Amino acid sequence: MGKVLDITERLNGLKNNSNQGLGGKAPILDMTEARQAILSRERRQVKRTILTEFIGAFAVLPERGLLKVTLYDISENGISFDVELAQGGFTEGEEIAMRVYLNHKTYFPFVMKVTNSRVFDIEGIIRHGANFVKGTVNDVALHHFVRFIETVSASLKTDDGDIQVSNIS
Repeated sequence: MGKVLDITERLNGLKNNSNQGLGGKAPILDMTEARQAILSRERRQVKRTILTEFIGAFAVLPERGLLKVTLYDISENGISFDVELAQGGFTEGEEIAMRVYLNHKTYFPFVMKVTNSRVFDIEGIIRHGANFVKGTVNDVALHHFVRFIETVSASLKTDDGDIQVSNIS
């Protein structure tokens, strides 16, 4: 027969120690604060500028023409844009040629790769997130364009029907 170890003394000691912890001596941790700290670290590290209704933009659809999109926001890495639900959406990984119009005839072309899309039924749109494709058209100009948008958007004002000077005869 093998050796038998008597552990009753050890078990009795553990019971006594566990009862002492119930007397309120153990510290209570607030997990809400720790959770918020984790979430804020994980949040997007890139500054995004909201662009809704700021600039006219179109996706170039080969053999179909231009599809109006609404730019939602922009960052140094990419943009998000909305397409009307009735028009359908783009698939993840799809590369799209885009045009941002500065006036009715002058545009700024660039290429993006769709990274995600979400349907907003109530608004009737599909919002797409896309990264700029590096090494294609206008990398340097695109960088400066994003900086321009970020800078200008900080001081934008809304025209509430200001009176224009009429021609003096």
